Amino acid sequence: MNLSYDIWEMLTGIVIFLLGANFLEEGVRFLAGRPFKLFLKKQTSNKLKAIGSGAIVTSVLQSSSVVNLMVLAFVGAGIIQMENALGIMLGTNLGTTVSNWLVATLGFNFNIEMIAYPITAIAGMTMLLSNKEGRLNHWSRLLFGFAFLFVGLTFIKSGMQDIIKETDLAQLNEQPAIIFLLIGLLITTLVQSSSATVAIVLSALYVDAISLLSATAIVLGAEIGTTLKLILAAAKGSAVKKRVALGNVLFNTINVLLLFIVLGPVNRLITDVIGIKDNLIALVLFQTLLNVVGIILFYPLLRPFGRFLEKRFISDEDETLFIHKVKVTDTDPAIAALEKETAYLLYHTAAFALEAFNKKVTFPDQVKITRSFASKKLMEKYDYIKHQHGEIYNYIAALQRQVNDKEITIRLLQLIDAARNTMYAAKNIKDAWPDIEQLSKSSKDQKYNYYLLTGERVTSFFEKIIPLVFEIKTKNLFEKITVIYKFIQENYKQMLAELHREDLHKNLTELEFSTIINFNREIFTCEKSVAFAVKGLLLTGEEAAHFDELPGFIR
Repeated sequence: MNLSYDIWEMLTGIVIFLLGANFLEEGVRFLAGRPFKLFLKKQTSNKLKAIGSGAIVTSVLQSSSVVNLMVLAFVGAGIIQMENALGIMLGTNLGTTVSNWLVATLGFNFNIEMIAYPITAIAGMTMLLSNKEGRLNHWSRLLFGFAFLFVGLTFIKSGMQDIIKETDLAQLNEQPAIIFLLIGLLITTLVQSSSATVAIVLSALYVDAISLLSATAIVLGAEIGTTLKLILAAAKGSAVKKRVALGNVLFNTINVLLLFIVLGPVNRLITDVIGIKDNLIALVLFQTLLNVVGIILFYPLLRPFGRFLEKRFISDEDETLFIHKVKVTDTDPAIAALEKETAYLLYHTAAFALEAFNKKVTFPDQVKITRSFASKKLMEKYDYIKHQHGEIYNYIAALQRQVNDKEITIRLLQLIDAARNTMYAAKNIKDAWPDIEQLSKSSKDQKYNYYLLTGERVTSFFEKIIPLVFEIKTKNLFEKITVIYKFIQENYKQMLAELHREDLHKNLTELEFSTIINFNREIFTCEKSVAFAVKGLLLTGEEAAHFDELPGFIR
């Protein structure tokens, strides 16, 4: 065998290992995803429970990234406090060591491929033949992934053994430990799996390619490299998500640097004092001790560390444009800021809806889209709108506690109504998104043309209504909003009539027809909610009440 073949064999093993981890993660997430989320949510009443829950969930899911992304979502929604979120992340670091213990004990000391190969074949065949959404398929996915880990490990071991036969790596161990730390950082950054990095290192140890000291240095680098996925996930998120990601990076980096300083003594502690002679076990024990030490060091500091993080990223604390700049005690400026914020909530919802249909529209010059909103992906825009909506609600609640004036109270209720209806509209588009995707990619002309027609209808609607929000001293607002609402109703009736044309109905299956009906209803409800939001935002209390009583309006 030549060296290039051996290298490709090892790389193939790494890819198979990563695929196995991915299948395992998918299977477990489907079979027990929600219970794990509920478990994490409930087990955060104190720091110790948070650490324990993080370790337990990660040890089962075998993906610290998945758990950490769950934590980001919970923190972003205000469900988990900062210090408990940090506690969960400390636990995830410990939970990742479970798979490495399995690999070290089973993958090298037993002829594991004798079991892995049959499981891979049976589970893979079952996965291909069973219903993709069924539990059997996901159980097969789980077993396939677990077996595939060891199949990948077999390739890694074989490739590593052959590389050692054909090359002299003795000089490699003469390099300083910092080089190996950087290697671990690089590998984990590339493969985004600390477990894969450890599997490679275990294989290198198994064939005596590197020393235990070098191996432990690589593991230290892997602990830092694994934080990249969380950094990327939080980069375009809210300030609180960035803080959690920063906390994870600082935890891992500080812990690694402290252990790196005493790397030699810790290695001697494991081999000479504890008496572990098996380098594979020694390496995994080192990783476990690394994370246990991290928990012991940072546990008393979680609260002050959380306070430290709360002071970071202040500049983008709120996904709001105006209300965070005005104190609720300044009533008149606060209401003005609130009105403008709600107007921009409407604008963001319009932009979200139009992007769903791959449409762009020119809004009034005074409408300035923020870079933060524009840079986000479609469903990230929806999350942005939800957060902005929540900030508006909190601001109104704070304002209500400050005032007892009847007129101001009525105005605040109108703005609540406007914000709520805007959020309804955004959710309608979010719920319609699977249908939009299906229709836009359909090979049937009827479905694709219906998508195009609806896109034009939505564009026309927002081109009519959004300018009203931003025009100064617009006359006859009541009449204009009423006309637009009647336009929505007529469009809806027309689209329904179009759907029931005999020639169209004949060319669609019952499921396809039902999909289009539901899709049409979501779009109508979105437009209706926007109209009611504009009514709440622009009309006086008396006009708004009169609007609600107009005959023939579908609530």
